[in-house]
Amino acid sequence: MKKIVVLTGAGMSAESGLKTFRDANGLWEGHDIMEVASPIGWEKDKNLVLDFYNKRRTQLLQVSPNTGHKALVELEQYFDVTIVTQNVDDLHERAGSKHILHLHGELLKVRSTKNEQLIYDWKKDLIVGDFCEENHQLRPHIVWYGEEVPMLDKAIKYTATADILIIIGTSMQVYPAASLVHFVKPKTPIYFIDPNPSIAPNQYNNLRIIPEKASTGVLKIVKELIY
Repeated sequence: MKKIVVLTGAGMSAESGLKTFRDANGLWEGHDIMEVASPIGWEKDKNLVLDFYNKRRTQLLQVSPNTGHKALVELEQYFDVTIVTQNVDDLHERAGSKHILHLHGELLKVRSTKNEQLIYDWKKDLIVGDFCEENHQLRPHIVWYGEEVPMLDKAIKYTATADILIIIGTSMQVYPAASLVHFVKPKTPIYFIDPNPSIAPNQYNNLRIIPEKASTGVLKIVKELIY
Protein backbone atom coordinates (compact mmCIF):
# COMPACT_ATOMS: atom_id res chain seq x y z
CA MET A 1 0.00 0.00 0.00
CA LYS A 2 1.43 3.37 -1.01
CA LYS A 3 2.21 5.85 1.74
CA ILE A 4 0.75 9.37 1.68
CA VAL A 5 1.95 12.06 4.06
CA VAL A 6 -0.30 15.09 4.38
CA LEU A 7 1.17 18.29 5.81
CA THR A 8 -1.57 20.69 6.96
CA GLY A 9 -1.51 24.29 8.17
CA ALA A 10 -3.94 26.97 9.30
CA GLY A 11 -5.68 27.12 5.91
CA MET A 12 -6.90 23.57 6.46
CA SER A 13 -9.08 24.65 9.40
CA ALA A 14 -9.94 28.20 8.32
CA GLU A 15 -13.08 27.03 6.49
CA SER A 16 -14.35 25.49 9.72
CA GLY A 17 -14.42 28.99 11.18
CA LEU A 18 -11.18 28.86 13.12
CA LYS A 19 -9.16 32.03 13.02
CA THR A 20 -5.64 31.58 11.75
CA PHE A 21 -4.35 33.45 14.84
CA ARG A 22 -1.75 35.58 13.12
CA ASP A 23 -3.03 38.75 11.45
CA ALA A 24 -1.33 40.47 8.53
CA ASN A 25 0.51 42.72 10.97
CA GLY A 26 1.92 39.74 12.84
CA LEU A 27 -0.35 40.07 15.87
CA TRP A 28 -2.38 37.24 17.37
CA GLU A 29 -5.76 38.58 18.46
CA GLY A 30 -4.13 41.94 19.14
CA HIS A 31 -1.23 40.46 21.07
CA ASP A 32 2.40 40.29 20.12
CA ILE A 33 3.21 36.61 19.56
CA MET A 34 5.88 36.65 22.24
CA GLU A 35 3.32 37.78 24.82
CA VAL A 36 1.08 34.73 24.41
CA ALA A 37 3.21 32.05 22.78
CA SER A 38 6.62 32.02 24.42
CA PRO A 39 8.17 30.92 27.72
CA ILE A 40 9.06 34.58 28.35
CA GLY A 41 5.43 35.63 27.93
CA TRP A 42 4.32 32.82 30.23
CA GLU A 43 6.65 33.89 33.01
CA LYS A 44 5.65 37.52 32.58
CA ASP A 45 1.86 37.09 32.66
CA LYS A 46 0.41 33.62 33.09
CA ASN A 47 -3.15 34.92 33.29
CA LEU A 48 -2.85 36.64 29.91
CA VAL A 49 -1.49 33.49 28.28
CA LEU A 50 -4.13 31.26 29.83
CA ASP A 51 -6.92 33.64 28.81
CA PHE A 52 -5.65 33.63 25.23
CA TYR A 53 -5.74 29.84 24.99
CA ASN A 54 -9.00 29.56 26.92
CA LYS A 55 -10.65 31.68 24.22
CA ARG A 56 -9.08 29.57 21.46
CA ARG A 57 -10.26 26.38 23.18
CA THR A 58 -13.81 27.69 23.54
CA GLN A 59 -13.88 28.62 19.86
CA LEU A 60 -12.56 25.21 18.81
CA LEU A 61 -15.35 23.41 20.66
CA GLN A 62 -17.92 25.41 18.68
CA VAL A 63 -16.74 24.42 15.18
CA SER A 64 -16.74 21.22 13.14
CA PRO A 65 -14.50 19.54 10.55
CA ASN A 66 -15.02 20.79 7.01
CA THR A 67 -15.28 18.83 3.76
CA GLY A 68 -11.51 19.00 3.33
CA HIS A 69 -10.92 17.21 6.63
CA LYS A 70 -13.52 14.59 5.73
CA ALA A 71 -12.14 14.02 2.24
CA LEU A 72 -8.73 13.11 3.65
CA VAL A 73 -10.35 10.30 5.63
CA GLU A 74 -11.49 8.68 2.38
CA LEU A 75 -7.86 8.28 1.30
CA GLU A 76 -7.31 5.82 4.15
CA GLN A 77 -9.35 3.20 2.30
CA TYR A 78 -6.73 3.10 -0.45
CA PHE A 79 -3.47 4.39 1.06
CA ASP A 80 -1.40 4.33 4.23
CA VAL A 81 -2.06 7.95 5.31
CA THR A 82 -0.25 9.97 7.96
CA ILE A 83 -1.27 13.55 8.66
CA VAL A 84 1.44 15.83 10.01
CA THR A 85 -0.30 19.00 11.12
CA GLN A 86 0.93 22.36 12.31
CA ASN A 87 -2.56 22.96 13.68
CA VAL A 88 -3.35 22.57 17.37
CA ASP A 89 -7.02 21.78 16.81
CA ASP A 90 -8.57 18.29 16.83
CA LEU A 91 -10.56 18.61 13.59
CA HIS A 92 -8.62 15.87 11.81
CA GLU A 93 -9.42 13.52 14.68
CA ARG A 94 -13.08 14.48 14.71
CA ALA A 95 -13.31 13.97 10.96
CA GLY A 96 -12.11 10.40 11.45
CA SER A 97 -8.45 10.39 10.39
CA LYS A 98 -6.54 7.67 12.24
CA HIS A 99 -2.87 8.68 12.12
CA ILE A 100 -2.17 12.29 13.11
CA LEU A 101 1.03 13.87 14.31
CA HIS A 102 0.70 17.30 15.94
CA LEU A 103 3.92 19.25 15.44
CA HIS A 104 2.90 22.24 17.55
CA GLY A 105 0.93 20.56 20.31
CA GLU A 106 -2.78 20.21 21.01
CA LEU A 107 -5.20 22.84 22.25
CA LEU A 108 -7.43 20.32 24.01
CA LYS A 109 -4.57 19.05 26.16
CA VAL A 110 -2.55 20.57 29.00
CA ARG A 111 0.65 19.45 30.67
CA SER A 112 2.66 19.92 33.83
CA THR A 113 5.13 22.79 33.87
CA LYS A 114 7.67 20.53 35.58
CA ASN A 115 7.06 17.05 34.16
CA GLU A 116 6.39 17.16 30.41
CA GLN A 117 5.23 13.54 30.48
CA LEU A 118 2.15 14.48 32.54
CA ILE A 119 -0.33 15.39 29.82
CA TYR A 120 -4.08 15.63 30.35
CA ASP A 121 -7.14 16.01 28.12
CA TRP A 122 -8.69 19.40 28.84
CA LYS A 123 -11.84 21.06 27.47
CA LYS A 124 -12.60 23.68 30.12
CA ASP A 125 -10.80 26.91 31.02
CA LEU A 126 -7.32 26.53 32.48
CA ILE A 127 -6.48 28.89 35.32
CA VAL A 128 -3.60 29.68 37.65
CA GLY A 129 -3.97 27.17 40.48
CA ASP A 130 -4.83 24.17 38.26
CA PHE A 131 -2.14 21.66 39.21
CA CYS A 132 -0.92 18.31 37.94
CA GLU A 133 -0.82 15.23 40.16
CA GLU A 134 2.67 16.26 41.31
CA ASN A 135 1.30 19.62 42.48
CA HIS A 136 2.78 21.81 39.74
CA GLN A 137 0.96 24.40 37.63
CA LEU A 138 -0.53 23.17 34.35
CA ARG A 139 0.15 24.98 31.05
CA PRO A 140 -1.23 24.64 27.52
CA HIS A 141 0.18 21.62 25.67
CA ILE A 142 1.47 23.91 22.91
CA VAL A 143 4.94 24.28 21.43
CA TRP A 144 5.84 27.92 22.01
CA TYR A 145 8.40 30.04 20.22
CA GLY A 146 11.85 29.22 21.49
CA GLU A 147 10.88 25.67 22.48
CA GLU A 148 11.94 22.46 20.78
CA VAL A 149 9.50 20.70 18.46
CA PRO A 150 9.54 17.21 20.01
CA MET A 151 7.62 15.52 17.17
CA LEU A 152 9.89 16.86 14.42
CA ASP A 153 12.15 13.82 14.13
CA LYS A 154 9.15 11.54 13.84
CA ALA A 155 7.63 13.83 11.19
CA ILE A 156 10.89 13.70 9.22
CA LYS A 157 10.87 9.89 9.30
CA TYR A 158 7.30 9.77 8.00
CA THR A 159 8.02 12.29 5.25
CA ALA A 160 11.13 10.43 4.14
CA THR A 161 9.07 7.29 3.48
CA ALA A 162 6.23 9.05 1.64
CA ASP A 163 5.30 7.93 -1.87
CA ILE A 164 3.12 11.05 -2.20
CA LEU A 165 3.26 14.34 -0.26
CA ILE A 166 0.20 16.59 -0.02
CA ILE A 167 0.62 20.07 1.47
CA ILE A 168 -2.55 21.93 2.43
CA GLY A 169 -3.15 25.44 3.69
CA THR A 170 0.32 26.38 4.85
CA SER A 171 2.58 29.19 3.72
CA MET A 172 5.65 26.94 3.93
CA GLN A 173 7.30 29.85 5.77
CA VAL A 174 7.13 28.52 9.34
CA TYR A 175 10.16 26.49 10.31
CA PRO A 176 10.99 23.80 11.16
CA ALA A 177 7.73 22.45 9.67
CA ALA A 178 8.48 24.02 6.29
CA SER A 179 11.71 22.02 6.07
CA LEU A 180 9.86 18.70 5.87
CA VAL A 181 9.44 18.97 2.10
CA HIS A 182 13.20 18.63 1.75
CA PHE A 183 13.13 15.11 3.17
CA VAL A 184 10.94 13.46 0.54
CA LYS A 185 12.48 10.87 -1.74
CA PRO A 186 13.54 12.03 -5.23
CA LYS A 187 10.70 12.02 -7.78
CA THR A 188 8.04 11.92 -5.05
CA PRO A 189 4.88 13.67 -6.34
CA ILE A 190 4.12 16.79 -4.29
CA TYR A 191 0.68 18.45 -4.31
CA PHE A 192 0.39 21.96 -2.89
CA ILE A 193 -3.15 23.16 -2.15
CA ASP A 194 -3.58 26.82 -1.19
CA PRO A 195 -5.72 29.66 -2.63
CA ASN A 196 -2.70 31.96 -2.52
CA PRO A 197 0.30 29.74 -3.29
CA SER A 198 3.50 30.98 -1.72
CA ILE A 199 5.79 28.76 -3.77
CA ALA A 200 6.63 28.69 -7.47
CA PRO A 201 5.78 25.74 -9.75
CA ASN A 202 9.47 25.03 -10.35
CA GLN A 203 10.51 25.30 -6.70
CA TYR A 204 10.40 21.54 -6.17
CA ASN A 205 10.60 18.55 -8.48
CA ASN A 206 7.30 16.86 -9.36
CA LEU A 207 5.35 19.73 -7.80
CA ARG A 208 1.75 20.42 -8.73
CA ILE A 209 0.05 23.54 -7.39
CA ILE A 210 -3.72 23.61 -6.87
CA PRO A 211 -4.62 27.27 -6.17
CA GLU A 212 -7.84 26.55 -4.29
CA LYS A 213 -9.10 26.52 -0.72
CA ALA A 214 -8.76 23.32 1.23
CA SER A 215 -12.28 21.97 0.77
CA THR A 216 -12.36 22.08 -3.03
CA GLY A 217 -8.67 21.45 -3.58
CA VAL A 218 -8.56 18.37 -1.36
CA LEU A 219 -11.67 16.90 -2.99
CA LYS A 220 -10.07 17.32 -6.40
CA ILE A 221 -6.86 15.55 -5.42
CA VAL A 222 -8.62 12.78 -3.49
CA LYS A 223 -10.81 11.93 -6.47
CA GLU A 224 -7.80 11.98 -8.76
CA LEU A 225 -5.75 9.68 -6.54
CA ILE A 226 -8.57 7.24 -5.92
CA TYR A 227 -10.12 7.08 -9.36
